[in-house]
Amino acid sequence: MRKMGIGLQMYTLRDETAQDFRGTLRKVAELGYEGVEFAGYGDIPAEEMKTLLQELGLKAIGSHVGLHLLRDDLQKEIDYLKTIGAKYMMCPYVAPEDREDAEGWKNLFAFLEEVGAEARKQGLIFGYHNHAFEFEAEVDGQFVFDAMYSTTSPNAVQVEMDVCWVQFAGQDPLAYIPKYAGRLPLLHLKDFSKDADGNMQTLELSQGSVDLPAVIKAASDAGTEWLIVEQDVCQNPPLQSVSNSLNWLKENYLNQF
Repeated sequence: MRKMGIGLQMYTLRDETAQDFRGTLRKVAELGYEGVEFAGYGDIPAEEMKTLLQELGLKAIGSHVGLHLLRDDLQKEIDYLKTIGAKYMMCPYVAPEDREDAEGWKNLFAFLEEVGAEARKQGLIFGYHNHAFEFEAEVDGQFVFDAMYSTTSPNAVQVEMDVCWVQFAGQDPLAYIPKYAGRLPLLHLKDFSKDADGNMQTLELSQGSVDLPAVIKAASDAGTEWLIVEQDVCQNPPLQSVSNSLNWLKENYLNQF
C-alpha cells in the first residue's frame, strides 16, 4: 500500500476557527496532521497565511470554493491558492436552484469545464466534491455523478470523492473508487451511521459503517494523493474528534510506513 498524505478539512473546525483561526491551525499542526483543506480563510491575507503554514509545517492542500465565488471572482480565488502554495481548488456544493433539472446540470458541467481549464492553465487542479444528491438524479441515463465526469475532461475536472456520501446514497465506495482511478487525487475519509429518521450522523473514524481499511486500500490503488478527514457534525468537541480520527489512522494505516 502507498503512503498518502493525511489532511483535515477545516470545515470540521468552523466554530473554532470563527473564534481563533490562527490558534486552531496551530492545534491542527500539533495533533500531527500533515495538511489542511480550507473552506474559507478567516479574512487572513494570503501572504500571512503562507507564512503561518510554513511556520507550523502544514501543507496547504487546497480549498473548497463555492460556486458563487467561482462565478464572481475566479482570479481572486486562484491567486490566493497559488500564494499559499496550494494545488487544489474544489467546488464543494451545488445549491438546489442550480440543479433543478438535467438542463441545469448540463449548464453547470460546461461551467465547471471552463473553470477547470482556466485553473489548469494557471497551475492549479480543479475538481468537484460530491454529496448524496448526485446519485439521486440522472442526466442522459447516468447518475449526475457519472454524467459530470463523462461530460467534462480529466484535465479540467478531477474527482474529490466523499465516500461517506457515496455510501449514504446507496452506492458502494469500493466500486466507485477504482472506477475513477487516476482522476481521484483527493478523497474525503469519513464515517457515519443513520439516526432513527434515516438521516446521516457523521462519526469519528471507525465508529460507523464505512469499511475504512478497504476504502484506504482502494484509494491507494487508485492513485489518491491525500486522505482528508472530515466530520460534518461532531458529538465530542471537534478538536477531540479530529484527534481521535487521526489516532485511528496512525494505528491502522500510518504505522505501516
